[in-house]
Amino acid sequence: MYAIVQVRGVVNTRRDIKDTLKMLRLHHINHCVLVPDTPEFLGMIRKVKDFVAYGEVDAATIETILRTRGRLEGNRPLTDDYVRENSMYPGIGDFAKALASGEARLSDVAGVKPVLRLHPPRKGYRTIKRTFPQGGALGYYGTEINALLYKMR
Repeated sequence: MYAIVQVRGVVNTRRDIKDTLKMLRLHHINHCVLVPDTPEFLGMIRKVKDFVAYGEVDAATIETILRTRGRLEGNRPLTDDYVRENSMYPGIGDFAKALASGEARLSDVAGVKPVLRLHPPRKGYRTIKRTFPQGGALGYYGTEINALLYKMR
């Protein structure tokens, strides 16, 4: 499971990059989506790598961001009771473990919004003009995406 966070805006960018971000449902800065590890999504990620931060996310981080930033239709917060009533999972923790292992999707719980609207990271981004290995905030993080998502919870 990959977490993708839009870091840069799309003013004065090519149309194909804007379309790919739209297909990923990334319309604003600091929005996050969780996508499975498939060749189709990896190709889309590769195309927009200069505008997003992405990496493999673990179950504990998924649980944290679903508890703090997960929303239902009507902008109501996601709760354990709602997950228990509208899915086969007993709570957000078990649902997050299933998401991380690839056994579930966010759409398995009816009414959950697919985009997580995160805060800007505490202490800010290092720079949004360089890649992560160069000391910036763009591109592939690997498992370090968990630290970024924790700062954005």
